[in-house]
Amino acid sequence: MIGPWGAARRRQQEAEFTAFVEAAAPRLRRTAYLMCRDWHLAQDLTQTTFVKMYEVWGRIRHTANLDAYSRRVLMNAVFDQRKRRSAGEVVVASLPESAFERPADTVETHVALLRALADLPVRDQAIVVLRHWEDLSVETVAGILDVSVSVVKTQNGRALGRLRAALGEDFART
Repeated sequence: MIGPWGAARRRQQEAEFTAFVEAAAPRLRRTAYLMCRDWHLAQDLTQTTFVKMYEVWGRIRHTANLDAYSRRVLMNAVFDQRKRRSAGEVVVASLPESAFERPADTVETHVALLRALADLPVRDQAIVVLRHWEDLSVETVAGILDVSVSVVKTQNGRALGRLRAALGEDFART
C-alpha cells in the first residue's frame, strides 16, 4: 500500500514525465523518421524510447540531461531495430501519403535526400541526422553515440562526401 505522500510523489513524477513526453515526442519522432524513413516505425521507436525512460524516470528525471538521454535511447533503439530487421520489409511502388502537402520540387528534393541518406551506414546516418538536422554539436553527438569527437568529425566528413557524390553538385543549389 502506498501512503498519501508516496501517491502524491508518484503523481508528480507522472506529471513531469507526461510533460517531457509532450515536449520531446515531435523531435524524437522526426529524428527516428530520418533514420528509418517509415512514420509507423518511427512512432514505434519513439514509444520504445519513452518506455525505456519511464522505467528509470525516478532516477534520471533530475540528474540527467533528458534531451541527450532521450536521443541516446532512441539511437540505441534504432541500432537494435536495424540488427533485428529481417526479410520482413515490404517494398512498395509509391511512397505513403504525407501528413502535409509540399510543392512538387520540394517533395522530389526531400525524397532524393532521404534515399541518399538511407544508403549510408546506420552510424553515419545517425551522425548526419544529429549533426545537421538536429543541429547538435560534435561533442553532443559523440556523447549520444558513445564515440570520440574525432570519430564523429571523420565519419561526418565521409558521410557528407558520400551524400554529395550520390546527389550531385547541383543538388545543393536546388
